[in-house]
Amino acid sequence: MNKKTLVLGVSLKPDRYSYLAVQRLAQKVEVVAFGLKAGQISNVNIETELFPYEDIHTVTLYLNPTHQKEYYDYILSLNPERVIFNPGTENPEFYNILKENAIFYEVACTLVLLSTNQY
Repeated sequence: MNKKTLVLGVSLKPDRYSYLAVQRLAQKVEVVAFGLKAGQISNVNIETELFPYEDIHTVTLYLNPTHQKEYYDYILSLNPERVIFNPGTENPEFYNILKENAIFYEVACTLVLLSTNQY
């Protein structure tokens, strides 16, 4: 499976879904991650700087819609094939921007997609 994934909005708290997503994604795909605090989860460095990654297939969001706005241009610059809006991140405004840029999006839970082999 070659679906290099950027997890945006990662927490270093082990009980957070973004933390679990990084752990589980790292078992299946190449993962890069961005959070407000630097650290490491399952050999994945959590970066605090936005890098111009290449070949990002999926961006999975763990940011509420208000905080997403500042990342719109960054996400678009990566030209991912899809953006996943996890529960609590639903954002119709961003859906429209993604559609205008021919980027597929889905409202889903990354952890559920992984556990049901739909990722």
